[in-house]
Formats: sequence, C-alpha cells, structure tokens
Amino acid sequence: MPSLSSLRRLSKPAPRARVGVEARALWQLAWPILIGQLANVGMSVVEVAMAGHASANDLAGVALGVSIWNMVIITLMGVMMAVSPVVSHMVGAREFSQVPHVVRQALWQALGVSLVAVLLANLASSIFDHLALEPQVRELAKDFVLITSLALPAFAAYRVLYGYSVSLNQTKPVMVIAVGALLLNVVVNWLLVFGKLGLPRLGGLGCAWATLVCVWFNLLALIWWMRRASAYRSTWPFDRFEWPHWPQLRNLMHLGLPIGITYFAETSAFSLIALLIAKFGSTEMAAHQIALNFSSLVFMVPLSLGLALLTRVGQALGAGEPQAARFRAWVGVAMALAFAVLSGAAMALFNTQIASAYTSDAAVAGAAAQLLLLAALFQLPDATQVATSCAIRGYKVTRAPMLIQLTAFWVFSLPLGYALGLAPAWLPWAPAEPMAARGFWIALVVGLTVAALGLSALLRFVARQRLTEAKAQ
Repeated sequence: MPSLSSLRRLSKPAPRARVGVEARALWQLAWPILIGQLANVGMSVVEVAMAGHASANDLAGVALGVSIWNMVIITLMGVMMAVSPVVSHMVGAREFSQVPHVVRQALWQALGVSLVAVLLANLASSIFDHLALEPQVRELAKDFVLITSLALPAFAAYRVLYGYSVSLNQTKPVMVIAVGALLLNVVVNWLLVFGKLGLPRLGGLGCAWATLVCVWFNLLALIWWMRRASAYRSTWPFDRFEWPHWPQLRNLMHLGLPIGITYFAETSAFSLIALLIAKFGSTEMAAHQIALNFSSLVFMVPLSLGLALLTRVGQALGAGEPQAARFRAWVGVAMALAFAVLSGAAMALFNTQIASAYTSDAAVAGAAAQLLLLAALFQLPDATQVATSCAIRGYKVTRAPMLIQLTAFWVFSLPLGYALGLAPAWLPWAPAEPMAARGFWIALVVGLTVAALGLSALLRFVARQRLTEAKAQ
C-alpha cells in the first residue's frame, strides 16, 4: 500500500503541467485586457487619421494636444493602479466585505488627483505660446487640451473601476466597453470633424469632443455593466456614501504615486527623445515614429500579461500563498519573454516589409528598417521589465521599482542617447559623427536592459523575502 507522502506526491501535478495550468489561467485573464488595450490604441489612430484628412493644420494641432493628453492620462493611470494590488489581496484573502470601502476611497482619490491634473494640463498647454507655431495651430492645440481636460475626472474614476473589475477576474467587461468606445469614437469623430448630418464642422477640435464623449461613455458603461452583473454584487461599492478616510487615502497614494511618477518619467523620456531627434529632419523623425509606433503596438501583449499578472500575484498573496505567488510571477515573466522572442524575431526578419507598410518614401522606409532591427533587441528587456514590475506591484512594492526605472531612463538611456545621438563636441567619448535616431535607440536598449536586470533581481529578492517571512510565522 502506498504511503501518505507518496500519495501526496502523486496528487500534485507535474511541474510542466503546473506551468501549463498557470499559463492558461494567466492568458484567460490577459486576452480581454489585450483587446481592450488595442481598442484604446485604435482610438488614437482614428483621431490622427480624421484630423489628417481635415487639414495639415488640424493634424498638427491635434498632435500637439495629444502629446499633453497622453502624458497626463498615462501618469493618472499609474496613480490609479494602486487599487489593483489592494483589491487583489482582499479577493485572495476572501475579505470581500472590505473591497467596497477601498473602491469608494479610491474614487475620492481619483477626484482629487484628477482635479490637480486638469489644472496642470491646462498650465502645460501654455508652452504652445512659446513655440514657433501658426496661430491657428496654437489655438487648436490649447483648445484641445482644455476640452479633453474635462474628461480627466471620468478617466481617473474609470481606471479605479477598471482595476477593481480586473482584480475580481472580470476582464471581459472592460474589453467589450473598450471596443464599443472605439466604434463610438469613429462615429463622433466623423460627425464633428467633417460636420456630417447637419452638425458643425469642427475640424481637429471635433477629435477633442470625441475623446471627451468616449471617456465618459467608458465610465458610465462600466458602472451600468457592474450594476447588472452578478460578479460584482458581493463587493458593490455604490450601496452607500462615505466621506474620505485619510488613512486609506494615504495608503493608496503611498502605493500609486511611485507608479505614476514611473509612468510620467518613461513617457516624458520618450517625448524628450522625439524632440531631440527632430533636429535631424523629417526623415529621421518619421523613421523614429514608425519604429516607436510598431513597438508600442507589439508592447500591448506583454503589458496585458503584466496587468493580469499583478492580479494573479496579488490574489495568491492575499490567500497566504507566497510560494504560489512566486510561481505565478515567474511563469508570467517567462510568457512575456517567450512572446518577446517571437516578436523580436519577426521584427528582425520582416523589418523592411514592416517599414514599407507605413510609408512609400524610400529614405524613410530604409531608416525605419534599421531602427526596427534595434527594436527587435528592444523587445526582450522591454517585455521583462513590464512583467517583473507588475509582478512586484502585486507584492504592494512600488518605490523600489520606481527608483530602478528612473535610473534606467534618466541615468542611462537619456545621457547615453544624448552622447550617441547628438555627439556633442565637448564630450571626449562621443562618436565622431552623430548617430541620430539610431544612437537613441541603442541607448533605449541599454536602459531597458538595466531596468530588466534590476527588476528581475528585485522580484527574486521580494519573493524570497515574503517566503522567509511566511515560514517564520
């Protein structure tokens, strides 16, 4: 007769089977997030296309306005991400009664932070007064920021409910709503940009109104869905009103502010790189935008895996299973890396075809094809850093990842990119000739590699520390 210990060993799935089970569970959570992320990217594509067909000035004004809008919403997204690890831990611990309080307080946080964001966005738009722009372009850009800033409170509240929904393993609602918002965005842009069905022809300003409408649609549609779906009943946050609870708000800001700073630093670094490359002319700038646009599109997969991984790790920790949390974390990182290998190989093999799909200009296509080879290397560290940082946030650790990523972008990538890309004469170790966009992309690969190595080491340390603490109890 087999012993009890041997029966336990037989009952445990083999390591390969465990990996398969976890990979399927993570992908089940991640794929709706991916569709939703792609739909959000599609909205930006629609607005640029519509504005471009209106006029060159409309396209320029919208592009300037979107540059501020994107920086603000990505920072807000990071700050509001604090709700995800907190709710995930509570779900894992089966402490459902505490979830509504956290969500209500996160909504107060969203209101306060978004009102500050409205003010800062409109102050930031004053930079357009100091740029050499045509008056029509300048006014359009400032009006775009003013109108879209009215969507920021709704955007922040939506991101709270987004994190709450994903932490309950409910990702399909955000996918369906994102696709619906994309379709609505197409219709509203068509109506307002070109003045269809008797509506005024607003040109690029119609894109701003379309953004405002779609962001509020996202929020109201998600509330409506949650009110009707049974999955939210035990944690429904709108059953009563409560005033701000400052200890809980401080806890949320303690978690969310470092993420917001990280996202801002990363976004601003890419914006600064684009400005520095602009001095080399339209060909280099266009090639950079093509490589960055395609890389950003591919990045949606590891990002979606990372967002799902945050929930999986947080739930395991909430359930008091640090061993499972560590296992889930590294399976998620491995999945992101496996995708990066495939996407990087595809970009290296088909770089010329990808570049030609974006432009018919031979010079731009040639320059973009070279950058896409660097973008292929970019994939591995980029996928690693986003997966590891999300897993670490599942442990409710946000300050150390912030420091690592700030170091990677602002200590390594930007100074090295400046030296390689611009080759200033006062630097004795700069290249003989400026490498332009290629120099900045080499620096990005180096910086992201630093981030990936640092975050991987941090994840290993945090996971081991949590295991040690659990054994000591």
